Amino acid sequence: MKSIKSSLFLAILVISLLGGVGVSTAQDKPFEGVTVNVLSFAGPQVTEPLLRRGPDFEALTGANIEVTTVPFAELYNTILTDQSTGTNSYDAFVMSPQWNADFVAAGIMEDLSSYVANDADIQWDDIAPFFRNFIATYNGSIYVVPLDGDFHMIYYRTDIFEAAGLQPPKTWEDYLAAAAQFNGTDLNGDGQADYGSCIPKVRQGQSFWWIVDFASARLQSQGTGQGVFFDLDTFDPLFGPNPAFLKALDMFNQTTQYGPADELTIDLNSTRDLFLTGRCALTMDWGDIGSLSIDPERSTMQDKVGTVVVPGSTEVLDRATGELVACDETTCPYAIDGVNYAPFAAFGGWGGGVSSAADQTVKDAAYAFFSYLNQPAQSNVDVTIGASGYNPYRLSQFESLDPWIAAGFSEIAAQNYLGAIEGSLSSPNMVLDLSIPGTNRYLQTTLDTVVSQFLAGEFTAEEAAQEIFNQWNEISEEIGRDAQRAAYLASLGISTTE
Repeated sequence: MKSIKSSLFLAILVISLLGGVGVSTAQDKPFEGVTVNVLSFAGPQVTEPLLRRGPDFEALTGANIEVTTVPFAELYNTILTDQSTGTNSYDAFVMSPQWNADFVAAGIMEDLSSYVANDADIQWDDIAPFFRNFIATYNGSIYVVPLDGDFHMIYYRTDIFEAAGLQPPKTWEDYLAAAAQFNGTDLNGDGQADYGSCIPKVRQGQSFWWIVDFASARLQSQGTGQGVFFDLDTFDPLFGPNPAFLKALDMFNQTTQYGPADELTIDLNSTRDLFLTGRCALTMDWGDIGSLSIDPERSTMQDKVGTVVVPGSTEVLDRATGELVACDETTCPYAIDGVNYAPFAAFGGWGGGVSSAADQTVKDAAYAFFSYLNQPAQSNVDVTIGASGYNPYRLSQFESLDPWIAAGFSEIAAQNYLGAIEGSLSSPNMVLDLSIPGTNRYLQTTLDTVVSQFLAGEFTAEEAAQEIFNQWNEISEEIGRDAQRAAYLASLGISTTE
């Protein structure tokens, strides 16, 4: 039964009217005795809401939610191997939208379109269109329930920037200048030298996305449909030996001078802790730091954190000539005060997918669990909790400051944080993350490995750029260059009918 509204959601309504889950009777629990095995990311963020909300969902519906976690670097292959070999240990997965192309083509994913159509409680139209389209939908059908919304942003210490008379960075040159100015000074009053910039760069973490931020504003200026990863006509990689990408590599490498000595081996949670305890002037991250900054158990930076859109550039790559050119009304039509911004929807946001191999009742229960997590009553709270790892993705989460203030944000901090996300989300030059067959090989394997080798001094910038270019071309040729180009154009919303 693909319509569960008459059972699950009526039961939830009855339970809520009676005053709580404790009064529910057996007939109110449509999934009594059903076990759903969910595979997720070993965060602890991202999985935290599953573990916290799971018992409530079990009390409401009778379903038994079992959660297994693996490191991010293993998640893709674990899902693919488990499902493609017929092992089918997992009934549902918390996953990246970038993997939709591979998993749908492999027949792994249940089409959730009819589930959503029959589920009024999910309030689908309240989910911001970008997240409905990029996270949830592939080739016109819904396969993933959004649980999170992701954009990279810059965070900075408002107190020290104000004291120094500095504005938050508008370009990467501004970022590097501020990082240099603050590096080696005592930023938190403990008598120790601190850091100008903290960016996690450990290999097989999630660090390969940062290089996209450093490259995006020099590679994409004509709007989202121009794309940042490949030339639309030739399908040659733009991450290669051109001056825009070489400059991105150089500037990314420069940030290491202003970070901890072990920055190449530390992960995202470590740089978050450094920033939240006042040891970094600047960092870049998803939306998590905004909500983590108000957590008194983890942060000493309450009301000292500013948030801005990822820095831009005053020059862009002319794809026809291969040269960098200055921004003007033609080359950078969306520039603001001469700066081309290209905010990166890195990853896009975590979502819940259901295995097509599961029994139908298990599919219904798995979808119902993800719907429960997604619904405003739960998600509007979860996105304000730093430990959840979930960031705003519903329109209603931007419309009222009340949940944010209730969570501990000041009004100014909430406006600043939500404003930066909205600024990214509404940008006509927003950069879409790669979402084509083999995305994991392009990014998580090749890009991550080569950029890590470059940062470690094993490659020059020119060698690294050429290596990425060559390996990406090899992947494209192996999968099928024409098919990959068509998939890329489709992911950007460009019709492939010629």
